[in-house]
Amino acid sequence: MVYEADLDFLEDETDLDSSVEDLDTLAVLDAHPEPPKPDPEEMLPLLSDAVTARRMMAARAFCEIQDVRAIPHLIALLTDPCPLVRVAATYALGRNPSLDAVEPLISQLDRDWNGYVRKGIVWALGNCRDLRTLKPLLRALKLDISAVRLWAASALGQAADLGYDAVIATVPPIIEALINDPLAAVRSNCAWSLGRLCRELPSNVVYATAVDALIQVLEDDGDLGVRDDAKAALLKLGDTRGIQAIENLELEII
Repeated sequence: MVYEADLDFLEDETDLDSSVEDLDTLAVLDAHPEPPKPDPEEMLPLLSDAVTARRMMAARAFCEIQDVRAIPHLIALLTDPCPLVRVAATYALGRNPSLDAVEPLISQLDRDWNGYVRKGIVWALGNCRDLRTLKPLLRALKLDISAVRLWAASALGQAADLGYDAVIATVPPIIEALINDPLAAVRSNCAWSLGRLCRELPSNVVYATAVDALIQVLEDDGDLGVRDDAKAALLKLGDTRGIQAIENLELEII
């Protein structure tokens, strides 16, 4: 579908090159239209189909579409014998978050042997935005494999929506992972989460400790990406000490 905004270039003869580029873009879009989303009426019965491939296809469909009718079936699929079905179910529950899914997701996180499934569970738990998710997410950040820790670090940033007490409980373990996790990507996600969480804090001891940790990482971390994410978090907070630390480093480079 072409909207009026897409046709503005036809009224402006001063930018013919841009017009040609826009026409080329529209031609590409017409040649490759976005495929229609799955029909939930067709997919819902397949969630309980006896054929594994059909269950998996249906669960994947609900990664694209939202329908509360699918939630009980997706919860049931968390214990499916096929790990590919379980993975699809976790991401589908992340797209269709429900408080009813929190406890089943936590239970499956504790017992599932498959790291891909646990990674999906962590993502889904973050989207649930429920206080019950904090302990399992913090445990995953500390103890799980690197891929799961990576997603737990960012999922915990959603604790900013759960109130002051949740933020206070979440910030110290994230600081620990920011400083000590061996994987740079995990440290980067921790920096992002701190930038989000600390916006909800007053200027107290926990806030000051988080800023100290971000400055330490900004100055000392061996990975450029982690330093950049620490810088972005400090800029997001607008903290005076953080801004000064950034300026000092830029002066050193000059």
